[in-house]
Amino acid sequence: MTGAMTTATRSERWSGYGLLTIMAIAVVIPFLSVFLASVQPAGTPVVGLTWPERWSWDNYQQAWSVAGFSDLIRHSLIIAVGVVPACLVLAALAGYALGTMRLPGGNAVAAFFIAGLTIPVELIVVPLYFDLRGLGLTNSYLGVILVEIALFMPFSVFWMRTHFQSTPQSLVEAARIDGASSATILLRVLLPLARPSLMTLGLLVFMWSWNQFLLVLVLIQDTTRHTAPAGLGFFVGQNTTDIPTLAAGTIIVMLPILILFVVFQRSFIAGLLQGAMKG
Repeated sequence: MTGAMTTATRSERWSGYGLLTIMAIAVVIPFLSVFLASVQPAGTPVVGLTWPERWSWDNYQQAWSVAGFSDLIRHSLIIAVGVVPACLVLAALAGYALGTMRLPGGNAVAAFFIAGLTIPVELIVVPLYFDLRGLGLTNSYLGVILVEIALFMPFSVFWMRTHFQSTPQSLVEAARIDGASSATILLRVLLPLARPSLMTLGLLVFMWSWNQFLLVLVLIQDTTRHTAPAGLGFFVGQNTTDIPTLAAGTIIVMLPILILFVVFQRSFIAGLLQGAMKG
């Protein structure tokens, strides 16, 4: 019996390793293909996964100067810095209220947020443009920041509500018996425990904000105010034949997200595992 259980466990383990290996290859190979294309000599026709005969880093300098990535990345950072903290604060407050308090209509409000997960941005981007134009918020970073906060709030509230719901109620009850207010319970008891979940949510929101293309393209029609993905789209349209330079521009846009994931990978994985175990 024990041998059968050991064999089953061992086979499950190897199956898991095999699945993870396949998924890793599926992610790494396209990225490696783009990177190798970016170090080919400019103008070289690139087909598939090709190892360069001569490594050329001039493509990055060319893409950076021609596309103006210094301004594009700065614009993306302005929007992300406005979106991420606001999403974390609002999601923590709403998740705390919906996850730990018995509010009248609390379940209906939570269901309303969950329903927001089903609305694609492509469906609402045109009405949003006319609404923001009426408010004078088109061609402004504030308009994009407000829209992205609203766009990311359904998942953010759902994520934090799930976290606070799974927190032992004995902690909250003990703090209330000691006379702690709701704000004190949140700030001193629950938020320190929620750090992995907040870190994971922050990285996800940053990634979603950084990768927004259609929303920025519609709401900001002034090309001098475009973000990195939107600028990359125009750069691709102007350099359709120079694949190495296009690949270099793609790597430049991807690099900030890659750096963040490398730096905060332990917190990100911890937050995902925490959510998985609690779910």
